[in-house]
Amino acid sequence: MLKDNLVICDRCGSDACYEQALGPNYTVNMCYGCGFTTNTLMVDDSEFLKEQLEVLPEIYKDLTHQTEDGKYWTPSTINIPDKGMVFVNGKSTEDWKWTAVKAIEIPEEDKHKFPEDTTHKMDMGNAKSFDEKDFMEALSYIGLLP
Repeated sequence: MLKDNLVICDRCGSDACYEQALGPNYTVNMCYGCGFTTNTLMVDDSEFLKEQLEVLPEIYKDLTHQTEDGKYWTPSTINIPDKGMVFVNGKSTEDWKWTAVKAIEIPEEDKHKFPEDTTHKMDMGNAKSFDEKDFMEALSYIGLLP
């Protein structure tokens, strides 16, 4: 049986960390307090961790953090096609912010430029930056949270 609940985040201490057990030995954590995520496979010598670090942007790799329990936490990227995106944007671990971009409907005259069933696109013209501690505000900006 799948089980999920809110727990205290091992990375930031927030009580807004969503934990979901997806199998007997597999749990995923997504903290809405800090915006970082981990799972039971994100540990030293894990092939999964190695594969993740190979494809992540450099800023995501630089921000990856190992907690006392041995798990590695990486910044999340949220992409909801009809709402928007939230992602890390910056030059270094000392100079980054969450960027939130709202999705907009594709105008009828531009639909031929997109895959057949695509109804929305990300409008970088409405991108807004949020401080590190303001992940939930970034989610609210795109309409994912009230």
